[in-house]
This record gives sequence, C-alpha cells and structure tokens, in this order.
Amino acid sequence: MIDRSLVGEVLAGLSYLPSVAILGPRQVGKTTFVKTLVAQLNKPSVYLDLEYFADRVKLQNAPDLYFQEHQNEIVILDEIQRMPELFPLLRSMIDQHRQPGRFILLGSASPDLLRQSSETLAGRIVYLKMHPLHYREISTVQITYQQHWLRGGFPDALLAPNDKAAELWFRGFVQTYVERDLPALGLPATPDTTRNLLRMLTNVQGGLLTYSDLSDSLNISQPTVKTYIGFLESAFLIRRLEPYFANVSKRLVKSPKLFFTDTGLLHHLMGIQNFEGLQGNIGLGRSWEGYVIQQIIANLRSDVEPYFYRTKDKTELDLVLVQNTQVKMTLEIKYGNNPNTSRGNTVAIEDLEAKQNLIVTPQADDYWLRSNLRVCNIATVWRYLGNEGLLADS
Repeated sequence: MIDRSLVGEVLAGLSYLPSVAILGPRQVGKTTFVKTLVAQLNKPSVYLDLEYFADRVKLQNAPDLYFQEHQNEIVILDEIQRMPELFPLLRSMIDQHRQPGRFILLGSASPDLLRQSSETLAGRIVYLKMHPLHYREISTVQITYQQHWLRGGFPDALLAPNDKAAELWFRGFVQTYVERDLPALGLPATPDTTRNLLRMLTNVQGGLLTYSDLSDSLNISQPTVKTYIGFLESAFLIRRLEPYFANVSKRLVKSPKLFFTDTGLLHHLMGIQNFEGLQGNIGLGRSWEGYVIQQIIANLRSDVEPYFYRTKDKTELDLVLVQNTQVKMTLEIKYGNNPNTSRGNTVAIEDLEAKQNLIVTPQADDYWLRSNLRVCNIATVWRYLGNEGLLADS
C-alpha cells in the first residue's frame, strides 16, 4: 500500500474534533486508507457502508440507539451522502457525548453538495480532501512520472498490471459514475448527456470554460450546463480554476479554466491508451499542464489559493499561488526541456511581482533563465514550493 500524505491531518483532527470527514472521488482509496489507519489506533471501531443494505438497515429504525451503543468506539460511516438525514442526529449524539474522534465520515461529494452537514455540524467537524495519488506519494515507489501522468492517480488504474487492464478499469469506472453515482447525487442529466458532456470537456481541458459553446453543442440551456458542471465538480471529477484579479487597470479574462482532476480519466475519455498515443495527441501540452497543476494543488497548504492569470491582450501565467492575499509564486508549465517564454509571460511576471517565478518542465535541469525566472522540473518543483512555505507539510 502506498502511504497517503493525508494521515497527519486526519490524526490531528481525530485527536481534537468529534468528527472528521474525508471526501474525494470514488475509488480514490478512502476506505482502504481509513481501515488501515484505524487498525493502528488504540481504540475499537465499527465500520458501516451506507451503500450496503445490511448496514443501512442498522441505522433505519433506531440509529440513535446504535450510536449510543457504540459511543466509545470510532464509528466509520462510508458513502455518507447516501443518508444525509443522519447529520442532525450526529450533531445530537456529539453534543450528548462529546469526545474527540467519535465519527469518521467518508463521502464522494463535496461539502457544498453535503450542505446539511455543513449547517448542522459546524464546530464539530473538519473536512479533508483525498486526491487521487499524487506525485509526492508515488515518488517513493517504482512508478515513473510518465506512468503516473498517463494513468492518473486512482490506485486500481495506476497499479494495474498493464495499460489494457487500466483501460478496462476506467471503462467500468466511468459507466458506474455516469449511470449510478452521479444520478444518486442528484444530477438530472441522462447518462447519454453526461457522457457527451464529459467528452466535450476533454476539448476544454486547460482552456477557458465557455458555457454557451457547450450549451449549443448539447442543445440545452446555459443554466442547465452550469448545473451539470457543478455536479461534476462536486463529485471531484473536474476543477474550475478561477482567474486572479490583481490589477484593475488591466482588461482581465473573467472565465474560469477547466481541468480534469485526474489525467488518467482525461486520457480514457480522449481514447488514449498508452504513452505513445499520448505523445502523438494534439492535447499533449494541455494534458501536461493539467497534470502538473493537479499535483501542486493536491499538496498545497489549506491557506494557499490557486489561480491563473490572463488578460485580454494575452498576458498570462498558468498558475498563481496566493497566500494571505499576497502572490507568493507564479508557475508557467511547459512540456519540453528547453522552454521559452512569451512576451505575455514576461509582462505577467512584472504585473504580479511574485517573489518566486518558475517554469515547470518534465526533466530539465534547474537553472536561472532570467534573474527573476527559474526553470525546474516535476521532481524539483517541491523544493521551491516548500521554501516558500506553500506545501501542506512545510
């Protein structure tokens, strides 16, 4: 099993708060992680899978009695979004017998979609996000960045014995998400519409999200498209990266950029089945950009906000990291080990006045390209992020 970087935050939450919620996409490894972690703690636990009929029955008639009987154990509730009606009861149980680490909630939906929990468990819970396996987690095992980039970070796909097995896993994963999981979360789209939307979004990867184009292609209204995309984001399949507004005198782009949170899923939807196919694909550069952005965001401190920067006259940077309202670092992401920068990159760096500016490549040696711009690679970028205090464990 690959060690997950979230362990420190989970242990800290369990030592202080009555409940900890670990949220992330399906099949990302939440259940395996928690079962392994709890087995190492000196406290008994009980596990309930709320998608399993027998476990749901235990909570249908007298859930308050069940929780009282297990009040001295860690109660793990998996796929909590299946029974959101439990949240008011959890608040009551916590207030009656408040102690650290009573409940661990696992879910495949964002806190925004679990609105009842955020309203009823305020002050009693911390929400932590589990990303697909990221670069710093897999760098300790024999997995190359190329394999990680191609297959993404879902454990069953990344660790599959070959590319064909990974492709078969993704086929079943997408089918289950489209036909069962997203409708269960409340997505009103038909499975065919959802599939078409996902495929269209692969063409938007790394680009500005224009709802009108998607609306016209799918023959549905723009508000409906926004709703569907909101559900995909709440299920952790995609990310909308917002633009950074730093200079009111500039004509700034206001639309978000869209990225798939896992490049393995992106490549499956694009029909890419091996690294050679990825190398020859027109979307190579945007896939690399999304891969690097996901790896960095998955490792940021909770007080660091990621953005991109772009003006109407093509002044742009791929990633802007803001902490305490200050731009701490900018990053331009290039697929190539002899990167060049545009005039727009230079102007953007001057606009934002960050202390550290990087170009992230696959394998280039680290060197100064200019006095205010350093080239690095996917293996060394962490040193500079850590030096600026931007990493979760720095």
